Amino acid sequence: MNTPAISAVVATAATTSITRSATGLHLIGDLYVCRCDQRLMLDAPYLEEFCKQSVEAAGLTTVGSLFHSFGEGDGVTGVVVLAESHLSIHTWPEAGYVTLDVYVCNYSTNNRPKAEKLFETILTAFNPADPHLHRVERA
Repeated sequence: MNTPAISAVVATAATTSITRSATGLHLIGDLYVCRCDQRLMLDAPYLEEFCKQSVEAAGLTTVGSLFHSFGEGDGVTGVVVLAESHLSIHTWPEAGYVTLDVYVCNYSTNNRPKAEKLFETILTAFNPADPHLHRVERA
């Protein structure tokens, strides 16, 4: 059921142009055939420390992190929450596959070069033979 109030909001949202001051950059990678140190694929504490060091080296700010191992020989999922937004990573060692997301907001400064440096550092460490990379400018 489509109520008039909801229809009005949808119509307004579709026709209203909003200037946003907080733009962002979302870098996304599907990394196939990763040829890397297996600790990056299997060891949650090792991957977490690597990610946090990479965040710092890129000039971004860690505010928290959580990494989880799915068990002996299984993958890891993790997130580093940044003052600027986030890094998330998921590994499938049995397939040599990793998904990687780096997203930054640019509210008070242009964080794009820092995000690109972080993404490149992690991409290089996983050394995928077949990377599928995407860049999404958020506005």
